[in-house]
Amino acid sequence: MMIRLQDYGCHNINLVTPTPQMPQIMKALVLAIEQGLKIPLVYNTGGYDSVETLRLLDGIVDIYMPDMKYGDDKTAKKYSLIRDYFKAAKNAVLEMHRQVGDLAVDERGIAVRGLLVRHLVLPNNLAGSKEVFEFLAKEVSENTTVNIMDQYHPCYKASEHPELDRRITHDEYKEAVEIARKAGLKSILS
Repeated sequence: MMIRLQDYGCHNINLVTPTPQMPQIMKALVLAIEQGLKIPLVYNTGGYDSVETLRLLDGIVDIYMPDMKYGDDKTAKKYSLIRDYFKAAKNAVLEMHRQVGDLAVDERGIAVRGLLVRHLVLPNNLAGSKEVFEFLAKEVSENTTVNIMDQYHPCYKASEHPELDRRITHDEYKEAVEIARKAGLKSILS
């Protein structure tokens, strides 16, 4: 399948939430490389990854594309029932950056290697954008590419949390982009 996608002209192999399937992916990757796979391998993740697992991928993954969903552990626990999310995501992003560095693109503007962090803006700044962007600019790299996303849509149990039960406003989104700039990030996709 990877070779077929490359033959179709795909720019990369995008593995979405791949950790549970990595043993099988690795076997397939060996075969694909033997058959001429040359396009980058993207590790597309929610950001809650163990550093130990990521270290096993050193030299294999070309582009890491994690989410940074929350800027503090308390909010992550409340809304996603995830313990130590921000701490784990920070450690994971640091390891990802150590492996692949800042995002690099070719002459066509297509990503070939590096780190691209996604951050979904939530209503009432519940995503902790300031903390996320300051971490990225100060502890990772001011050249970290950040995709600031505005497509939050309340569903599932959002109605149980009035502070989450609406879409974000245009002003909330503009404020998040400005916070990223003020934090010192130089590569903002919005």
